[in-house]
Amino acid sequence: MSRFSKVRRAAVLAAASTTVLVGTLAVAPTAGAAGPGWNVTAVGGSSWEVSLRLPGPVPVRAAQPELAVDGVVLGVARQDPDGHTLTVRTADARVARAGRVQLAWNGIVAGEEARALRHAAVPAAEAETLSGELLGVDPATRGTFGVRRADYDLGDTAVRLPGLGGQAVEERAAVYLPAGAPGPRPVVVFLHGRHQACFGGTDEDDFGGWPCAGSSRPVPSHLGYGEAAQALASQGYAVVSISADGINQLDWRAEDGGAQARGELVMAHLDLLRTWGPLEGRLDLTNVGLMGHSRGGEGVVRAALLNAERPAPYGIKAVMPLAPVDFARQTLPGTAMAVVLPYCDGDVSDQQGQHFYDDSRYAAGDDVLRSSLLVMGANHNFFNSEWTPGLSQAPSNDDWYLADDPVCGESAPSRLSPAEQRAVGAAYVSGFFRLTLGREQQFLPLFDGTGGRAGSAGRAVVHTQAQQPASVRTDLAPLESASRGVSLPAGTAYCASVGVAAAGQLPRCASDLRPVSSFPHWTPAWLAPDVPATPLLRARWKAGSSPRPVTVQVPRGTSPQVAQALTFRAATPQPVATDLTVTATDRAGRSADVRVSRFSSALRPLPALADPWGEGAAVAKTWLRTVRLPLDAFPGVDVGDLATVTFTPTGRSTDVYLSDVALDRPASGTGTVPALPAVSIGDAEVYEDDGTQQVRMPLVLSRRSAVPVTVEVDTAAAALDGRITPTWTHVTIPAGRLTGSVVVPVVGDDVVNDAQARLTVTLSVPRHAVVGDGFGTLSVYDDDLYD
Repeated sequence: MSRFSKVRRAAVLAAASTTVLVGTLAVAPTAGAAGPGWNVTAVGGSSWEVSLRLPGPVPVRAAQPELAVDGVVLGVARQDPDGHTLTVRTADARVARAGRVQLAWNGIVAGEEARALRHAAVPAAEAETLSGELLGVDPATRGTFGVRRADYDLGDTAVRLPGLGGQAVEERAAVYLPAGAPGPRPVVVFLHGRHQACFGGTDEDDFGGWPCAGSSRPVPSHLGYGEAAQALASQGYAVVSISADGINQLDWRAEDGGAQARGELVMAHLDLLRTWGPLEGRLDLTNVGLMGHSRGGEGVVRAALLNAERPAPYGIKAVMPLAPVDFARQTLPGTAMAVVLPYCDGDVSDQQGQHFYDDSRYAAGDDVLRSSLLVMGANHNFFNSEWTPGLSQAPSNDDWYLADDPVCGESAPSRLSPAEQRAVGAAYVSGFFRLTLGREQQFLPLFDGTGGRAGSAGRAVVHTQAQQPASVRTDLAPLESASRGVSLPAGTAYCASVGVAAAGQLPRCASDLRPVSSFPHWTPAWLAPDVPATPLLRARWKAGSSPRPVTVQVPRGTSPQVAQALTFRAATPQPVATDLTVTATDRAGRSADVRVSRFSSALRPLPALADPWGEGAAVAKTWLRTVRLPLDAFPGVDVGDLATVTFTPTGRSTDVYLSDVALDRPASGTGTVPALPAVSIGDAEVYEDDGTQQVRMPLVLSRRSAVPVTVEVDTAAAALDGRITPTWTHVTIPAGRLTGSVVVPVVGDDVVNDAQARLTVTLSVPRHAVVGDGFGTLSVYDDDLYD
């Protein structure tokens, strides 16, 4: 057994996709350790550098590579220019006694997934069945227009983008146009994700080089969304699918994984389209949608934020992150959003893109529809035909790592074929933009939580979370923190994140031994791992007790006249289905009960996947689903004069998560973008001394806000140095103010370190603002060099 085995699982929960270690020891460094291809070296007075040299280049994935020591995942690794070496700096003295250094992804040591099934018994998965009404019109049906191509290519070095070391990248795109369509057409931009960039030559494994070296040539990833592009173009939309191979080769340099560069690339293409002669007068750039796959998902969110800060922004009305990463947890208010999460994603296996939905729900008062869709049986790659074996020009693979998994393995009955998965993608991509840009309301049931199905999606089961626009929604209880209007029974508490809570923080929503990838809502973000994730209510009732309900008071004057349903999000971490009774009571004392299971499967566990460590039973992902209880299901109750809504268990032992209690009706919203300031963090520098210094880093708003602005500040990326404590700070900038600040303690020592350490501090999850420049540099100069 590993010498770290006693802390391994707790450390993975706390450190997956982060730089924070459980049990950090503040002791003087020893000489370190070494083994085949790896070494641990003392650096300065308080940290160690762990490095691993791989036999080949670092695999190209959307997820960030991590290093583990004897099974304990340390965090995201820096990739050296040679393409083979990964390095992590840590203050945990135990690494000096390392017996092995390993590559890891998403908190799991590489290779352990494939070994797990040889050791773990995995029960047969319960088959999921289709439910919900089939739409009368299919979103992927070809329209009346023919489709013609008008591709452009400005070469491999057409544009320079931030964070890529000054190297220029390509500006090329496949353009699908509706032939003969009159007037300017709505525009949809597709951005693919991080994939192998070059192929077909002896130099295709050249790491970090662009353009492609020797006889190798770029992978045409931007051509992989043809079904969705053809469907939209035939319905009258102009679709521009852009290439980002250069960014994929160079983004290992970027402090944000290339999100800013990808956003800037989208904006560069929109600028080109605005002035490009062949399309002059053909494009309506006041009506634009963005779809981004993988790292492209975070890229299109960043593009929408960049656009909002322009003096004359384009009309970006809708964003669809598809199997996205979310490294920095930035919010996107004022823009319709549909996040698509494949249940069998073997690359971004923790489904971290769920944060885009969770973090944006209450970020600002806006009037847009938000959805998060869990596509059962879909993997990460096969939405793109150029990432699919048998169809791609370049080498490609099935990213799901357990071939024999009974749910996601290649021969599992519930696993979608590549053709089925592309059909699901085409249906939902086309349906989302036809709804949000074309105002085609017949596609609303695909995204509003009412369970509508598209015929072309075939047998695919798609679960939904949905937040209706503010104009048709009355929030009764977000259930993010204690409220005078909510009464809780014993054993019930608000929680956030996973792992072990620090003093003064909310209890963790999950502190058991399941892998962190089982909890998409609470996945620690790479650049903001300590910021609390998705606070909500965990209600637990023990067997044999007389259960008291969770009670939500409905304020007087609350008018549900536009409402059709009582809604909330719910899930259970239990391995078996459970149920709740929801009781609505009016002010005259009349009440009626409805069981959740009558209208929703939210409290039935999702299919169990093999334990990636092979040490326990199969586990299912815990993912909230929207429950919609029609108001007419509460007979005899005056729903226009509700007094309380209560939640009571129906079983002997019940454990559920609850969030977002509201009265609403389905709608697509107005899409009005609130006038929000951008919050940015400035840089700071300090000369180290032998004590603790309180370094103040400035926060600046682009314009004053009529309400307080809040933002989270995380120092985990800076804490790699060892002189910075990994922590997060909640900062409020009062209404009417333009500036604020955050204090970062720097603990000096008397040992020679680097002459200048440039450390990154990250902004995330703003409310009543968006993130502008979200990365501040704290420069620490070592005074011991001059003693």
